Amino acid sequence: MAQGTVQVTHGGASRWRRRSGEYPTLTAALAAAGDGDVLSIAPGTYRENLVLRHAVTLRGPEGAAAGSVRIAPLDGVALTVRASAVVQDLYLEGADRAAPALLVEEGSPELTDLRVHTRSASGIEVRGRARPLVRRCTVENPAGVGISVLDGGGGVFEECEVVVAGQAGVSVRGGHPRLERCRIHHAVGAGITVTGEGSGLEALGCEVYEVKGTGVQVSARAAARLTDCAVHRTSADGVTLDTDAVLTLAGCDIHDVPENAVDLRARSVLTLSRTTVRRFGRNGLSVWDPGTRVDAESCEIHDSTGDYPAVWVSDGATASLDSCRVHDVPDALFVLDRGSRVDVVDSDLSQVRNTAVSVSDGASAQLDDCRIREAGTGAWFRDHGSGGTLANCTIDAVQTGVIVTKGADPVLERCTVTSAAEAGFYVSAGGRGTFTACRVTGSSGFGFHVIDGCRTTLSRCHTERCARGGYEFAEDGPHAEGCTGDEGGTGPAARAAGASLAGARPGSAGPRRATAGQDPAERPAQGVPAARPADGPEPAGAPAPAAPAAGSRGSGEVLGQLDALVGLDSVKREVRALTDMIEVGRRRQQAGLKAASVRRHLVFTGSPGTGKTTVARLYGEILASLGVLERGHLVEVSRVDLVGEHIGSTAIRTQEAFDRARGGVLFIDEAYALAPEDSGRDFGREAIDTLVKLMEDHRDAVVVIVAGYTEEMERFLTVNPGVASRFSRTITFGDYGPQELLRIVEQQAEEHEYRLGEGTGEALLKYFTELPKGPAFGNGRTARQTFEAMVERHAGRVAQLADPGTDELTLLFPEDLPALPASC
Repeated sequence: MAQGTVQVTHGGASRWRRRSGEYPTLTAALAAAGDGDVLSIAPGTYRENLVLRHAVTLRGPEGAAAGSVRIAPLDGVALTVRASAVVQDLYLEGADRAAPALLVEEGSPELTDLRVHTRSASGIEVRGRARPLVRRCTVENPAGVGISVLDGGGGVFEECEVVVAGQAGVSVRGGHPRLERCRIHHAVGAGITVTGEGSGLEALGCEVYEVKGTGVQVSARAAARLTDCAVHRTSADGVTLDTDAVLTLAGCDIHDVPENAVDLRARSVLTLSRTTVRRFGRNGLSVWDPGTRVDAESCEIHDSTGDYPAVWVSDGATASLDSCRVHDVPDALFVLDRGSRVDVVDSDLSQVRNTAVSVSDGASAQLDDCRIREAGTGAWFRDHGSGGTLANCTIDAVQTGVIVTKGADPVLERCTVTSAAEAGFYVSAGGRGTFTACRVTGSSGFGFHVIDGCRTTLSRCHTERCARGGYEFAEDGPHAEGCTGDEGGTGPAARAAGASLAGARPGSAGPRRATAGQDPAERPAQGVPAARPADGPEPAGAPAPAAPAAGSRGSGEVLGQLDALVGLDSVKREVRALTDMIEVGRRRQQAGLKAASVRRHLVFTGSPGTGKTTVARLYGEILASLGVLERGHLVEVSRVDLVGEHIGSTAIRTQEAFDRARGGVLFIDEAYALAPEDSGRDFGREAIDTLVKLMEDHRDAVVVIVAGYTEEMERFLTVNPGVASRFSRTITFGDYGPQELLRIVEQQAEEHEYRLGEGTGEALLKYFTELPKGPAFGNGRTARQTFEAMVERHAGRVAQLADPGTDELTLLFPEDLPALPASC
């Protein structure tokens, strides 16, 4: 395009001003023009470096097509503005990699409808004391930064667009711009970057997208505020803060980010309100380092596309969520490392595939008035030093409500768990915890399941409609006071002579409670030594069980204890057959003969309460007595002890459990839970794959027994080609009949110095015959609960006698039986 002429219209009143006229170059026109003059540029290409030193108006001709006036020097800055000029409808081109195409250095110019197409250091650069008003301008700079605001520069950018940038779309270093309704896209490195002490940016209604890098970066003591903005379709994090950065996000939408939606560290502070974070590949909020803090109010984080927690707080950072929603994510909140803390108030955590709240490595979590639903685990306090408080929270439709393990010590007050597929509250491996006025309703497992002798405290807790019982824990474990339940004698407070011993440890008086997982049917008859109480997973890192002392029980003595158990005739035959095969094989080897290979790993199938755990323990003792296993101890685990929450953690947990069982028996209860039918991306399959390999690599070190319901275990054996080959023998534990349940009650009566009065045996037989065998029926556990209920009713009756004799204190009569459920 040929160069045109420049019409200068005199806009002043001074008689010293030159007359208006046409000039062949822009440089000549600018030399003649003064403040207030209008320079109307004819269409054409001007190879000039322009400098505006007066408050003139520089514009293309009215009615001309966009881009008809091109300022395109061969090098240097195309247009430099050092006054409060007005520039309109120009097309600027730059070719100098060391200089901007448009440089604003002073004044408050108005720049409107400019198109900057350049391959220079930056498209538009604002510095010094300049405060431009930039409207509807477009920047395309595939070689450098789109818009740079430096060294004290500022100004307002309205409805501007950076369509391509070889570096950041907008870069602020020492400046303070305001962006309104701008679009920044197809940038490299970052959409917007604000860095350096004293740097600041405010963005309103802006959109940052299609960035090869991070959407928004704020670092090195800079500050920014984004209101009603969107950041999406980046190749790295959506928003990052680093080194004392401060950022406020209000009404923003961050979505479709393959990495962290928001990542902050090194003492940065983020405030979010009414902001949505969705469709992110790693963490929705990733918060690191001491002094780093997030405060979120009325925000929503959802629809993760990866396998990482939605909110990650670690290395001493803190986060606060108020009236927020986190849903459709693998894990909701992960807080770890000493000094890290998360405070959550009046918030909803739902549709969480794994754990809603995970606290580990000495971190703490405070949840008040929160709602957790549809999660694998509601809250998991994992290890020593980890704790916090859950107050007035509801947890619904989860696998397990709250898990406390390995020395963690949280406080839970007035929390309710409903419809848990497993336990409402589960404490194991040295976990502690204080539970006050907590409730469990409709659990398919236990209400409170405390194993390993954990020193948990329960006060005024209540359970109802828990299928396996309201409370289950070892005698030397929890301290329970004022707890109640509707399961008929399964409450944790020990009872004796009709008086509830408030504050007594379970088992301190009255009916003795079984160790976790041990039903009354599994107890030996009187006069037979008890098996070692080894139920429950041992704490990671705990000392290994001591090797059996010299002269420990031989196989004959242990088999005698097995024979003394009620019922289980087919089980006893199977175990004896295995024992005989192993014993004969050992003798053949001693005689120099070849011994038949015996597969020692077993599958136990049957209903709960049929003696599977005790038989597994005795089997381990038998193998140890025969020299097949080094120690013969039992380590009991379930899905919750093997399956982690993120990639790689499951293999580590499974390896740890296997190592604890070396020289003994690894007993996996409800093993079918590792392979749910709708598993999807469930990590349980990883546990199975890891276990199969360990069984092959260390075939002589550990005996593995998997247990569960018959039909579910048949499905479990098909999930991995190596599973069925490792478990060649299945032993079925049949349900107890009424006569066997009666025998269990008789054993308990003998153990606790009670007797069955006249007609009581017949009444018990009729009771067990008519008792419904629904999901709450627990075989041996049902017999125990029936006996405890009888002792309680007996106590209520005898307490009315002024001076009861020995018979009155020991005899149980038919009237002491609890009423059959209404459905009968």
